[in-house]
Amino acid sequence: MTDQTEQTALDPEDKKIITLARSARARNGVAEGAAVRDETGRTYVAGTVELPSLRLTALQTAVAMAVASGAKGLEAAAVVTEAEAPAEGDLAAVRDLGGPSAPVLLAGPDGAFRRAF
Repeated sequence: MTDQTEQTALDPEDKKIITLARSARARNGVAEGAAVRDETGRTYVAGTVELPSLRLTALQTAVAMAVASGAKGLEAAAVVTEAEAPAEGDLAAVRDLGGPSAPVLLAGPDGAFRRAF
């Protein structure tokens, strides 16, 4: 867990996507919430998808929404989860669209920033 100094050091736009991800998780009652910001500043928010025939993490869903909407890149991504780290598939999806420098911000269910990947 990070201290308050690290939490307040986050860019306001990064705090925004953490808040959006937390809201999606709470609103939909799902295991994870995620949000991504594309190269133009647009945001895409999603929760975990669990259907009999389709399972996507929240971050995979948010990245897919960005791609489907025409995004050419990602500036940042955030996931709110109880897990200690994003799944490898989540990191890969963000890197596919955002490149190796796009941060994935991990926050707990309370919205507290833990660390960036």
